[in-house]
Amino acid sequence: MRNKITYLLTCLIVSGSSLAQSVYKDNSYSPAERAEDLVKQLTLEEKVSLMMDNSKPVERLGIKPYNWWNEALHGVARSGLATVFPQPIGMAASFSPEALHTAFVAVSDEARAKNAVYSKEGSYKRYQGLTIWTPTVNIYRDPRWGRGIETYGEDPYLASVMGVNVVKGLQCLDENRKYDKVHACAKHFAVHSGPEWNRHSFNAENISPRDLYETYLPPFEALVKEGKVKEVMCAYNRFEGEPCCGSNRLLTHILREEWGYDGIVVSDCSAISDFHNAKGHKTHPDAASASSAAVLSGTDLECGSNYRSLIEGVKRGLINEKDIDRSVKRLLQARFELGEMDELSRVDWAQTPYSVVGSDKHDSLSLDMARKSMTLLQNKNGILPLKRGGKVIAVMGPNANDSVMQWGNYNGTPKRTITILDGIRSAMGKDDKLIYEQGCSWVERKLIRSVFSQCKSENGPGFSARYWNNTEFKGEPAATAQLSTPFHLCTSGATVFAPGVNLTDFSAVYQSVFTPRESSDVVFDFYCYGSVKLLVDGKEVKSFTNKHGSRPQAHGMRVEAGKSYDIEIRFQYFASDAQLNFDIGFKEECDIQRSVAKVKDADIVIFAGGISPQLEGEEMGVDLPGFKRGDRTDIELPAVQREMIKALHDAGKKVIFVNCSGSPIAMEAETEHCQAILQAWYPGQSGGKAVAEVLFGDYNPAGRLPVTFYRNLSQLPDFEDYNMAGHTYRFFKGKPLFPFGYGLSYTTFKYGKMKLDSSVKVGETAKITVPVTNTGSRDGEEVVQVYLKKSGETDGPIKTLRAFKRVRIPAGKTVKVELELTPKQLEWWDNTTNTMRTMQNTFDVLVGGSSQEKDLQKKTLKLL
Repeated sequence: MRNKITYLLTCLIVSGSSLAQSVYKDNSYSPAERAEDLVKQLTLEEKVSLMMDNSKPVERLGIKPYNWWNEALHGVARSGLATVFPQPIGMAASFSPEALHTAFVAVSDEARAKNAVYSKEGSYKRYQGLTIWTPTVNIYRDPRWGRGIETYGEDPYLASVMGVNVVKGLQCLDENRKYDKVHACAKHFAVHSGPEWNRHSFNAENISPRDLYETYLPPFEALVKEGKVKEVMCAYNRFEGEPCCGSNRLLTHILREEWGYDGIVVSDCSAISDFHNAKGHKTHPDAASASSAAVLSGTDLECGSNYRSLIEGVKRGLINEKDIDRSVKRLLQARFELGEMDELSRVDWAQTPYSVVGSDKHDSLSLDMARKSMTLLQNKNGILPLKRGGKVIAVMGPNANDSVMQWGNYNGTPKRTITILDGIRSAMGKDDKLIYEQGCSWVERKLIRSVFSQCKSENGPGFSARYWNNTEFKGEPAATAQLSTPFHLCTSGATVFAPGVNLTDFSAVYQSVFTPRESSDVVFDFYCYGSVKLLVDGKEVKSFTNKHGSRPQAHGMRVEAGKSYDIEIRFQYFASDAQLNFDIGFKEECDIQRSVAKVKDADIVIFAGGISPQLEGEEMGVDLPGFKRGDRTDIELPAVQREMIKALHDAGKKVIFVNCSGSPIAMEAETEHCQAILQAWYPGQSGGKAVAEVLFGDYNPAGRLPVTFYRNLSQLPDFEDYNMAGHTYRFFKGKPLFPFGYGLSYTTFKYGKMKLDSSVKVGETAKITVPVTNTGSRDGEEVVQVYLKKSGETDGPIKTLRAFKRVRIPAGKTVKVELELTPKQLEWWDNTTNTMRTMQNTFDVLVGGSSQEKDLQKKTLKLL
């Protein structure tokens, strides 16, 4: 009898186990049901292993490994071949949410196609997954912040609209489809905009509730409620004393309770370490207490490895396993929603062909976005557009022939890049003459002149190469080659370094003898994704490993004329698509007068200057005059460029300044010394063509500034002051160099009288109609902007953007532009409830072509 009962119980257990397994493996169930079922079958150790970005497999249950970390800031990033769109701050200048949406549909196509290939290969590495940590919708509060280049500007409404369109373009949520395309991520929640150098210990404090809800939170709320974003990333810094990734106020009360968000919260990378590290916040004694606090606050997924200590946290009573279950269920549900847990053949999005990656169609979209981002700031005497025919045009400046600058940061690798020099050369008339003279670098007063031709190996000019199809340089080489020109090697698009060499898991040695013809300082200049060791005369002088995409590296040393130096470069594949660009050159002093003399015959000088993503960006190691760890300590154009432009002006040259930057540049002197100024941002793979089309009039610019361009540093409050007083056009009372929303065209627009009902009831939509006439001789686009100001208020925004529309108007024609102010757009701060809400108010409604008063007409609107 006992044996019979045991047998029946065993059958029931097996039957129950099989039934349970059939639920999570059966895609006829909802992702929530499948996740609920699966989490019950996991051990605590297995649950914890799934809560870190590099999630381990659970083979007994058929759970594959998964890496949650992927990037697509302006194109699929750090994973080889991809279409590279302009940097987000440039795309914000388009004021075209429709174009942005179209661009990110293309980006998500490429992400899906690349993931399908990786999955078929059984590869689950970083930058290969379907969870895309984009977009960055923090407010660009201060132009010194290096990561402002990743944002959509300084205005909460603009950042909200653009951010929502990024999310919708990426996720392509469709209730008629079984699976999600990819998942986007709103970052970095929420009060976070520099400085970079102290972000792991900085406390953003004493911030008024009004600034929090009126400025810092709106883009995140919009992405959660309107965009239906699937992930939110918490920030590094503290907010009012609590690390953002452990902030009950931000993550529990606001995000979960007020907004009803039930998606995944992921930590910024190593942010949990900052809770307890000596150089971090030091709010917690150890990893277990830090990790437990983060999960209890709502951070489900860690980018890092502190969460391994959650097992200890459970044992110590710091957290209950049911709290861990809640997070794990969210993570598993997301994976089921993406189809990542099912066979590829069953997931429609996984059938996206690889041919979309870097396709001609997507290149056209990148060019279109670059065109739309071009922002003309100055055009004295109508010098632009340039006329073709019989002209001598000089192209100068550190950004004229720099493709890497155009890619911005968090970027992929395009099939090809059209530099500004390339674009101008192609756009010139047949009988025009071009002179190229770089003249100066971004900041330093030295230039690098290539002397690669002074390298010779035993096999001939340049470097000899040996390749192994392993990462340890072991055995007989799989291939050899001779490189007679500077290296430009990349495995993007399934392009091997040499015939017979693997696309992955390979190593290489490059050898040559460098015999300089002069004594000077030489620079070994690298741009690579992988691991490099540089040896000179058998001694290792430089080594580095770039783990997060391609980055520049350099080594300098003094050499003597006629002396021979044995050079060896050892390269190892690291991850994703390998890249190795290398050149060797002498440093020489910038000679401004010599450069001016070289362009003495030029009718026009196009100076492509500004700065670079190698200087501004996320927590960088750059410390040069005007720059600190990726932030800027000075907002003026670097001195050597100012001096070059002034010298050209003093020599009587007509200078067209093309400024490439991801941040506002104070160009007060340049407005005097240049005939025209074009803000080109970091314009992506086709940016050089877009610049040339604007310069020669093949495209009529319509970009508008998403940030204020200040005159000088004295106009800015303290960088670490997070209160909004004095920050951005909404609170700045001075006179900027170029205001928010500003940009010129090759035609002119005249606004007719705005039509607006004098009053609407609370909860209703106010409708605006304004006729806009193109009074010029060519077709153009105008960005019609609507600002609100509460009548009689003295402590709120001077004005704040609440609607806009980019409109194409043929020459001589009038278009009646219709805009709406919905109840959401009519929300205002209520001091009595400390909330943003729609209520009885009287507003000044301001409509025009920029935020400056002279460009705006006003009507009064009452909410009854």
